[in-house]
Amino acid sequence: MDMTAFTRRSLIAAFAAWPAVGLAQTALIPYVLSPKGTSVGFTFDLSGVAQSGTMPIQSVLIHLDTKRLQNSVVDVVLNVADARTKLPFARAPMLGESVLNAGNHPTIRFRSTKIQLGPNGRISEGAKITGDLTVRGVTMPVTLDAALYRRPGSAPDDLDNLSIRLRGALDRHSYGASGYPDLVDDIVGLDIRAQIIRDK
Repeated sequence: MDMTAFTRRSLIAAFAAWPAVGLAQTALIPYVLSPKGTSVGFTFDLSGVAQSGTMPIQSVLIHLDTKRLQNSVVDVVLNVADARTKLPFARAPMLGESVLNAGNHPTIRFRSTKIQLGPNGRISEGAKITGDLTVRGVTMPVTLDAALYRRPGSAPDDLDNLSIRLRGALDRHSYGASGYPDLVDDIVGLDIRAQIIRDK
């Protein structure tokens, strides 16, 4: 889907129209997760064949800093227990103790610690989000590619509905998810898409 880029310039312009007092009091704008248009895809190689699956988002906390986008906050919690793959027989081993261990660790969490804007201050392309990723109770830093967009066709000052996308990869062995090493590749890809709505 062709989405209009959400840039630092458009964000600043949108809030420039606000009264000075209101802007000073509202440096951070909270957003909530929309029940539609939100998904997490993951990829892995099984016996040399590319496979994919989905993992529901349990919650998302997004706070946008109206003056410095670098200070914005992202906190995503994924529901491991409800993860699905396109291969039904692979689901039980994936959720089992030697891989995700969903019985003891039913969620995966990513909490941002640093946001680096892309060229020309854009967050719509080329931005990076570094944060703490917790899988199986193990927390390690990871950097994800990030993009934030306005709703297609919306006015430059309409920031009520936004789309966020986070993409990256992790080495599952770093988190102790080392089961079936002869069948499943070390690297797992992540593709998080979330529709968020400004919390009024």
